[in-house]
Amino acid sequence: MSLTVSSPAPEATAAQPRTYEVRTFGCQMNVHDSERISGLLEGAGYVPSDGELADIVVFNTCAVRENADNKLYGNLGQLAPVKEKRPGMQIAVGGCLAQKDRDTILRKAPWVDAVFGTHNIGSLPALLERARHNAKAELEILESLDVFPSTLPTKRDSVYSGWVSISVGCNNTCTFCIVPSLRGKERDRRPGEILAEIRALVDDGAIEVTLLGQNVNSYGVEFGDRGAFAKLLRACGDIEGLERVRFTSPHPAAFTDDVIEAMAETPNVMPQLHMPLQSGSDKVLKDMRRSYRSKKFLGILDRVRERMPHAAISTDIIVGFPGETEEDFAATLDVVEQSRFANAFTFQYSKRPGTPAAELADQLPKAVVQERFERLTALQDRIAAEENAKQVGTTVEVMVTAASGRKSGETGRLSGRSRDQRLVHFSVPDGAPVPRPGDLVTVPVTAAAAFHLISDPAGPADYSLRRSRAGDAWDRSQAESCGVPAGPAGTRTGVSLGMPALPPRS
Repeated sequence: MSLTVSSPAPEATAAQPRTYEVRTFGCQMNVHDSERISGLLEGAGYVPSDGELADIVVFNTCAVRENADNKLYGNLGQLAPVKEKRPGMQIAVGGCLAQKDRDTILRKAPWVDAVFGTHNIGSLPALLERARHNAKAELEILESLDVFPSTLPTKRDSVYSGWVSISVGCNNTCTFCIVPSLRGKERDRRPGEILAEIRALVDDGAIEVTLLGQNVNSYGVEFGDRGAFAKLLRACGDIEGLERVRFTSPHPAAFTDDVIEAMAETPNVMPQLHMPLQSGSDKVLKDMRRSYRSKKFLGILDRVRERMPHAAISTDIIVGFPGETEEDFAATLDVVEQSRFANAFTFQYSKRPGTPAAELADQLPKAVVQERFERLTALQDRIAAEENAKQVGTTVEVMVTAASGRKSGETGRLSGRSRDQRLVHFSVPDGAPVPRPGDLVTVPVTAAAAFHLISDPAGPADYSLRRSRAGDAWDRSQAESCGVPAGPAGTRTGVSLGMPALPPRS
């Protein structure tokens, strides 16, 4: 499909290569795909934008929630007059929304130069070049993978922590979710390929990896080994230099005790679990086609905590699914109270065209959904604050990150993640050495809030720093980019930590 667009871009020169920017909407899969997109563009000779508007802007989109559509078209609308004044600028749209909407994007935003789907990320450089050469928009959407994304070049968000895909696609049929129709049936990578990628990351300085899949605990079904995920976790424990292993997301219906045992018995697998609940009502779970019930869900949490008493468990919850009654919602509140989640990613149900739930009767009024959402978040915020308060007086090992808290300028604190993934803001005592991102500090928890812990050590005796290969890798990356060694002011943003940030209340 072709549409006329603005004048072709001038040829890049060695002195002035074209710049790019990738804007990501969505989940961890989208973030990791954006790392692939960046790697592809840099392999094709483009360079990251230094803050100025880039010559090429790529939107990597999500289709799970309605506001993703609004956000995309809002951003495209803002760029239309800019592009009109900048002949040669190109805009590309990829990801789940591109896979779903296809020609709609070009109809609504004919100034877009290239549209590509979830199955052909590797086509982007060629699509941009064709659009530039022919002065026509290029649309290419494949129905199945052309190459597994792991074979594509990658520019990692972080030198000390990385995502590693173990599978793509999903075999579940949740009625609210459009992902299976956009990313296809599950495809599993072979264990040897995954472990080789992890070793390569470790060789480059990473000390933490997060294993990614739409349903990680069904990993291995494609090649006939239902115990493959637990084996993979144990194999990660044999990789020298790999200090922290995380994974997301499992599905309660397929979560088995061999995975719990592997987590408990493999020292570098972290005591942290993201277990999506979605609803505490058995009726709603049935309507969602979530093939478990609340009793099974709570049983999983009990077994995890029996083997790992200090594990931090997070979850996903949808409020306002069609037909949800006040009794159903009360059941969700009850399960949340019993589960004692460290944090929860709470969402108001969003009607997505193409999903079975969109056709269900009894779509709830916005006001009802909003009121329930506010009750749920108030409950979870209280529980999170209570659970974090239990950490006060304990000592935690924190992997320092490049991103600091919003108040870091006032407090002088640095930030990092504990082994159980809690966010920790900590101060460095006078006279103590300052860590780099990727280094590890051991500090006492002196205060807590709902979404973070605070550590203000009384003196150097309460503070321990372990410099790491990851910190060395950070220094090398800063030197290569003409940066400065990291300290209180030497920070940057946009770091992947293995879990998404808490979504804003809406």
